[in-house]
Amino acid sequence: MEIGQKVKVFRLRDRVSPAVVKKLGQVGTILGYKMTDGSSVGIVVQFEDNFSTWFFEDELKVVQ
Repeated sequence: MEIGQKVKVFRLRDRVSPAVVKKLGQVGTILGYKMTDGSSVGIVVQFEDNFSTWFFEDELKVVQ
């Protein structure tokens, strides 16, 4: 996954805030990357409403 690509949130691994749950099924743009716990990298996604948060790579699918 690369910065600028469109991605769709298709699942959530952990319990998250209601604001993040609302993004399930929505499409956003990759803004960058974030170290999560020292062993994996999160992907920062921004949505049309300017809300941004990070997801694990296996929670996202690239939109063609």
